[in-house]
Formats: sequence, C-alpha cells, structure tokens
Amino acid sequence: MDSPILEPSLYTVKAVLILDNDGDRLYAKYYDDTYPTVKEQKAFEKNIFNKTHRTDSEIALLEGLTVVYKSNIDLFFYVIGSSHENELMLMAVLNCLFDSLSQMLRKNVEKRALLENMEGLFLAVDEIVDGGVILESDPQQVVHRVALRGDDVPLTEQTVTQVLQSAKEQIKWSLLR
Repeated sequence: MDSPILEPSLYTVKAVLILDNDGDRLYAKYYDDTYPTVKEQKAFEKNIFNKTHRTDSEIALLEGLTVVYKSNIDLFFYVIGSSHENELMLMAVLNCLFDSLSQMLRKNVEKRALLENMEGLFLAVDEIVDGGVILESDPQQVVHRVALRGDDVPLTEQTVTQVLQSAKEQIKWSLLR
C-alpha cells in the first residue's frame, strides 16, 4: 500500500522558540495545536533543549517534528516544522530571525540585550512568520519594517515636543496644497 501523498502547504512553521542557556523560555510562539497547553509546551521545550544544547549540529528530528536550531552566547534559537517539512525553508526562517536580531541589537545577541528589546523581537517574528506561513526571509526587510512599525508610537507615549512638531508638519503640508 502506498503512503499517502502530502499536499503542499504554506503552513510550514509550527513554532519559533528562544531559550536561555538553562533551557528556560524567553520567547515562544506556537502556530498550531501540537502542544495545546503551556505545560505540554514547556515539557517539549525542556526535551528539545536537553537533546540539542550540547551538540554542534543544526537540525534534529524530535517527537515527529523537524527542529532547526542555532546557539549564540547564552541563547538558543529554534524553528520547528513538521517531519516532512523542508529543512532549508526552516533554516531560512531561523537565519532571518537571528540576522534581524543581530542587526537590531547591534551584533550583541545575548540574553540581557534581547530582554531589553523584546518588542523588537515580537515585531520581527511577526514580520517573518504569520500564523505559520513564512512571509519574509530577508533580514534587511525585516529590520526596515520593524523600524517603521517602531515609528508608529502611540500618542500617549510621544513627548509634547514630538506632538507639536507633528502638528507643525501637518499644518505646513495643508498650507502647501
């Protein structure tokens, strides 16, 4: 009997994780219900860390999932897909995330710098993957878009000078029309 042919899917990424050098979660975003509860997610994260933190390879098959990973100083980055997923696609996501963060953190990719810039991390992951669908693999584009979204500071967080400058600009442009 033939094995069933799997239909291609845009939903390639099941999760993006960043763990510290103790295997504790710093960031985790799951895109499906493979691990529906936080307890199951944390157990999976401990398992993945225990299997990967002492190896130099970049890929693992674990619990029926393809895991690509990279470590840097005191951080471990993981991108997880299904067992039939193309490792190169997952690696492109991993490299894009790492390179984007490297640019955003001025090459200082370590735990303290990451924790101080979590909003940038959230925006970067949202630019790279949406609902498990890979949107972007160019770190330059991701950093550019994160910078643009960072400019959209809510009015409550703007200084009075910024508000006045913005009002002057709008008045100037309305008079020039």
